[in-house]
Amino acid sequence: MTLEVAMDRPVRIANCSGFYGDRMSALAEMVNGGPVDVITGDYLAEVTMLVLAKNRLKKPGGGYASTFLRQLKPVVATVAERGIKIVVNAGGLDPAGLAAATREMLAEAGVDLAVAYVEGDDLAPKIPALLADGHELSHLDTGRPFTGWGHDPLTANAYLGGFGVQAALAAGADVVVTGRVADASLITGAAAWWWRWTPADLDALAGAVVAGHVIECGAQATGGNFSGFERIADLTHPGFPLAEVGRDGTSVITKHEGTGGAVTVDTVTAQLLYEIGAPGYLNPDVVPHLDTVHLEPAGPDRVRISGVVGSAPPPTTKVAVTGLGGWRNDSTFVLTGTDADAKAALVEQAVRARLDGDSGISDLRFTRIGTPAEDPADQMAGSSLLHVSVDGEQASAGRAFSSLCVELALSSYPGIYGMGVPGSGGPYGVYWPTLVPQELLDHTVVHPDGRHETVPPPPTAPYEGDAPAGPAEPYDAGETVDGPLGRLVHARSGDKGGNANVGLWVADPDAWPWLRATMTTDLLRALLPETAELAVDRYELPNLRAVNFVVRGLLDGGATEARRFDKQAKALGEWVRARHVPLPVRLLPGV
Repeated sequence: MTLEVAMDRPVRIANCSGFYGDRMSALAEMVNGGPVDVITGDYLAEVTMLVLAKNRLKKPGGGYASTFLRQLKPVVATVAERGIKIVVNAGGLDPAGLAAATREMLAEAGVDLAVAYVEGDDLAPKIPALLADGHELSHLDTGRPFTGWGHDPLTANAYLGGFGVQAALAAGADVVVTGRVADASLITGAAAWWWRWTPADLDALAGAVVAGHVIECGAQATGGNFSGFERIADLTHPGFPLAEVGRDGTSVITKHEGTGGAVTVDTVTAQLLYEIGAPGYLNPDVVPHLDTVHLEPAGPDRVRISGVVGSAPPPTTKVAVTGLGGWRNDSTFVLTGTDADAKAALVEQAVRARLDGDSGISDLRFTRIGTPAEDPADQMAGSSLLHVSVDGEQASAGRAFSSLCVELALSSYPGIYGMGVPGSGGPYGVYWPTLVPQELLDHTVVHPDGRHETVPPPPTAPYEGDAPAGPAEPYDAGETVDGPLGRLVHARSGDKGGNANVGLWVADPDAWPWLRATMTTDLLRALLPETAELAVDRYELPNLRAVNFVVRGLLDGGATEARRFDKQAKALGEWVRARHVPLPVRLLPGV
């Protein structure tokens, strides 16, 4: 099949990884499960970059996601035979190293595939020069200057766009390894190669970014982590998604026939609302406007995405800087039976008696988890947890804290025991998001023959952002009954640096006016008391029948340093769905 023939049909781009540690067999499943043209893999997150940095300090070759090699090796002959292209950001902090390791593996397997890699995202060595040139590298959320951070950067990686991937594929690469390319840009780059798009094809690029955002997190698009999971068949092993991307950027999200899970308008909506902020979804290649997205069923396990409008990308791109903070440790106590409040209070008193006033302790938190049943049928039903976490200097927050917790075993509340023996803890990560001009990046493709090709920055335009939505039209709910919000509303939540997002939507068009009018910022604050002192932005996406809330500062400085038990706000949406509100009787299922 020649590329010219292929150009007459949508490109089939499959995904085989949503994070470093995702299903090992996914690449083989996508290769063997049906026709595909390109398989992408997203391995990176802010937490992952710090993990790779720690690995790199311990051993050579620790700067990339080595699992990619184990995934590719069993199917590499089939990949070559069928002409499938592979595009992954598993290169992490060392794309050149992973490219070399991939070539070595291919040689051992006797398979001839051309491997290129994309670099230019690593700004860690350039931070002093950037500061000297007047770039403050201010914090993206707080505006504080980088010089006040107080930590040494371990990593600093800019988010590159997809045109490096396009250039590598256009020059004949079969495998493209990247570092910190924006997640969706793996897919955008592959589609831009297939259709020969230029940076001027804004709507097409925007459609590809949206398709990429849907499939980048693997099985989350096929029913994984979906609030309506009870209606999804075979979630024990859901298939991974793929996108059929057309010339104009319109796409169909689907999966290989016969695989588990499902692709529905709601599973796609769930992923669209994951880890987003304002409707203008910033990307180094284009700004897709999520409030222009239209979804419609296109057959069993097929959802069409159309109508996406794109505008020029901003002149800056995000840079994620990570480093090491202080020492963190924790211990979890089990509280069983009656008087749980008094038992928890006794532990807190004992710990504070030893640690309050210790200059080596910077943060001490006590978190209650669960409520014991009033008349428990078994011991676990009558148990809850007390999680104690501490930050500070190693001398105080390390073994000294662990020993303190162990010493309570015979001198505290009745029935005391813990969730394992407390350890010595370890250094926690710190995170600094900032922006740099795209024109400063050395976005470079290193082709299989060693030739270096510079990828110019795209034409950009200032982006002012989207204003939060104002009050909606009042809604006459009629007769209501108190019940969990989740009886009518789906949710998906996640982390955006130190912020969290909660996307809420309804499947029933008749319920949209109610959700739009009812789900205000004030109501969200009432349902989630921990947001009371935090800034909250609210955005509407009418085409998706959704509202999206961005809770600023909920996750401290980001997932690497969050002190909240749910560090990435994965379950925040499910908590909202569990809260009781007045529900219009006429909208309830079966009424």
